[in-house]
Amino acid sequence: MRPFLFAAAAVALSMPATAALAPGKIAPAFVADGALAGKPFKVDLKAALRKGPVVLYFFPAAFTAGCNAEAHAFAEAMPDFDRAGATVIGMTAGAVERIVEFSSDTRYCSGKFAVAAASPKVIKDYDVLLKKPDGTATTITSRTSFVIAPNGKIILAHTDMNPADHIKLTLAKVREYRKAHRKG
Repeated sequence: MRPFLFAAAAVALSMPATAALAPGKIAPAFVADGALAGKPFKVDLKAALRKGPVVLYFFPAAFTAGCNAEAHAFAEAMPDFDRAGATVIGMTAGAVERIVEFSSDTRYCSGKFAVAAASPKVIKDYDVLLKKPDGTATTITSRTSFVIAPNGKIILAHTDMNPADHIKLTLAKVREYRKAHRKG
């Protein structure tokens, strides 16, 4: 299975970086099985949005190089996301058992944010199923990050298989949103 994931990721690197759902669209609501700090947890987008903006990031597969680096970078940036009032949720097409393990691993998520298993419906609704250059589908999600305002509207969508900019771009958008919607 691992050789397939690496091959799929290599194919995906040659694909254009376009976002699945465009800013201005309403983010589809979902409740998904996931984990927080290695404990099973229901991830509910509507509940998270009641607290403020949500950074929802899809990643191809737990325990792979790019996804490990991205999760670690999100975990390291959690104090900044917390100060900006944002909730971070990671999602992948992976099995819940693997996500439970991934969520608590101190080298990656470190229990600092929820990670969930994206159902086929969530993957379809967010249009994040990775496709090969010939247009055929794979079984993994693209690396796509969304920032969703509390009203449910997507205010940032970024797709790029390189994880480098996902944290920087989502944090900047959350800060921009907070500054524009500061009370008082």
